[in-house]
Amino acid sequence: MESVLFEPIDINGMVVPNRFVRSATNDRLAEVSGHVNDPFIAVYEKLAAGGVGLIVTGHAYVQWNGKASATMMGGHDDDLIPGMKKLVETVHRYDSKIVLQINHAGRQTASAVLGESAVAPSPVHISLYDETPRELTGEEIEELIENFAATTRRAVAAGFDGVQLHGAHGYLISQFISPYTNRREDAWGGSLENRMRFPLEVLRRVREEVGASYPVLIKLNSEDYLEGGLTIEEGSQIARALSENGIDAIEISGGTYESPNAAAKIGIKEEEDEAYFLPNARKFREVIDVPLILVGGLRTPRLMVRLVEDGEADMVSLCRPFIREPDLVNRWEGGDELKAECISCGGCHKYRDEPVRCIVLD
Repeated sequence: MESVLFEPIDINGMVVPNRFVRSATNDRLAEVSGHVNDPFIAVYEKLAAGGVGLIVTGHAYVQWNGKASATMMGGHDDDLIPGMKKLVETVHRYDSKIVLQINHAGRQTASAVLGESAVAPSPVHISLYDETPRELTGEEIEELIENFAATTRRAVAAGFDGVQLHGAHGYLISQFISPYTNRREDAWGGSLENRMRFPLEVLRRVREEVGASYPVLIKLNSEDYLEGGLTIEEGSQIARALSENGIDAIEISGGTYESPNAAAKIGIKEEEDEAYFLPNARKFREVIDVPLILVGGLRTPRLMVRLVEDGEADMVSLCRPFIREPDLVNRWEGGDELKAECISCGGCHKYRDEPVRCIVLD
């Protein structure tokens, strides 16, 4: 298959060999300590061998109380660097690039995972865990900003080609920008300007740590699909501010685990059901001047070609299809243009205390 999807793209000096992105997926394969292990690395080797141009890791927590699950990858300690370096070296045996997604769960985790109460911008009860987080102090917010920068420094030391800030799906950055979860009355909350202060300060501090030439991307909620939550109008303004302040690419997403219209839709059967964030991506396109990565139910290669050729997106990002078919890109490049085999049942995330897998293949 010859198409624009197999043309390279340059993201602040990171030359990605094609337009396919493996969207961050919490593989739940790391050690409880946050260290990566051989089974974890094996997943990424299959993706690289399978032709994925840009691999975004599952989110790595920037401090211990930012874990979303027990076996989530860590990025909070220098002791983790040798394992991360082994991961990067394995991926770099192929043509793929790999960036570390860095995150803090905020309120979107359980005290059973942390051994203490979760923290968040505001003490807004979360029904998923039937818990209410503790509100962060101003000093703790400043410490978190430093920890995002420190984790980026570790990514550089490990050889990652870049980092991606996780600003979507109801995690900490998403919590700060959303009026539903950020009800603070200080300089970190209230107005949109105050609510976007946290991701902008994280970006500023990360840039101070690693300089202007290191690729820094973000996965960003366009809206929450939640009453009282972030709207596309505000999401677009945040995207513009990030674009103007040094972000290198934006992967557009939406929804939280509390949203009726969740981040990952199930039952995608027809081509018209795919690319469900495209209407919001068009709004982002109007206000940003950095590469736009589109995720959201993409399954059909001819649709992806059209999206990139028409300038709707610069790259296409997939999560669940690569769980089932890590060699999907090679299949398409080899001439088999049938859509991804993923049936969008959502079963790969059914067992939250077990490694991600396609249950249809069990």
